[in-house]
Amino acid sequence: MKLIKIIECLEKWAPPILQEEYDNSGLIIGNKNNEIKGVLVTLDCTEEILDEAINKKCNLVVSHHPIIFNNLKRLNGSNYVEKCIIKAIKNEISIYSIHTNLDNVITGVNKKLADKIELKNIRILNKKENVLSKIEFYTPKRYKEKILKKLFQLGAGKIGNYNSCSFQVLGKGTYLPEKNSKPLIGSLNKPENINEVKVELIYQNNIEDKLIQTLKDSHPYDQVAFFISKINNKSENIGSGIIGNLKTDINVLLKNLKTTFNLKVIKHSKIINKKINKIAVCGGSGSFLIQNAIKSGADAFITSDVKYHDFFQSENKIIIIDIGHYESEQFTKELIYEYLNKKLINIAIHLSKMNSNPITYY
Repeated sequence: MKLIKIIECLEKWAPPILQEEYDNSGLIIGNKNNEIKGVLVTLDCTEEILDEAINKKCNLVVSHHPIIFNNLKRLNGSNYVEKCIIKAIKNEISIYSIHTNLDNVITGVNKKLADKIELKNIRILNKKENVLSKIEFYTPKRYKEKILKKLFQLGAGKIGNYNSCSFQVLGKGTYLPEKNSKPLIGSLNKPENINEVKVELIYQNNIEDKLIQTLKDSHPYDQVAFFISKINNKSENIGSGIIGNLKTDINVLLKNLKTTFNLKVIKHSKIINKKINKIAVCGGSGSFLIQNAIKSGADAFITSDVKYHDFFQSENKIIIIDIGHYESEQFTKELIYEYLNKKLINIAIHLSKMNSNPITYY
């Protein structure tokens, strides 16, 4: 299987355009036209994991965390990043990372975390802006359904939990065919009018190029009239963190977290209320969402990498729970593995057996 096919599969799920500006998701090492014989899915990329890939005859590693995150100025094997890059290239192993773009989709990292905690009625905690646009176009009525079917298949017209959403209004279109035109109805140099439908659709920006091309390919006119506007509406399915409902006791919650995530220690702020009804989560470093969690009315916020001074932000309004970075994202590789196994056939996909957590506890 060509690497490009695997990339297309992953990017349909978590488009690169959704990654944060500081991130480096995507194809890190390799050529899109490489023939892939086996895939190893992991949270991190280390030399040990590359050895595992070699032993399992996998020439593609799909990791959550990018092996190259900061600027590289030299490549002489002086640190683990450079050593991994050299080993991957020597052994013709491609590396693809799916990081904050997978954090930002509602079916991604935080959904897996929420499922492990058994949250109900989940929704995005901090919804993203500037990821949506609206397209307006005009078409003869009898072609409308054919065009809409193809645009809906691309993902246009999705609003929250609703698919195939559109606004339509009937009107009259006028035109004057000139030289080199190919009118569907009418003749050269003769004014014409036709009953048309104006259609409006909301879509995610990442599908814009395909959306426009599909519209042109499926439209009966040789010149398609359409208009695109960017909108500030917050997306219901894209953003940071997840919040959901779970009725429990704080001591039960902490005990279950230790069992589910195999934790030796949990850091948390002052317990202000033993009754828990609403919980916010963010896999990885989530301190930037503390205020969002408070505003959302969450009783507890589960995340990692919370600094000393960040715990003061709880201010007797929420219980901040730090379970560790690796621990909060350890099931992400399962998430990616399960997705690829459902979407791809005729290729061996392996789940890494390595624990890549660089932190040990005494």
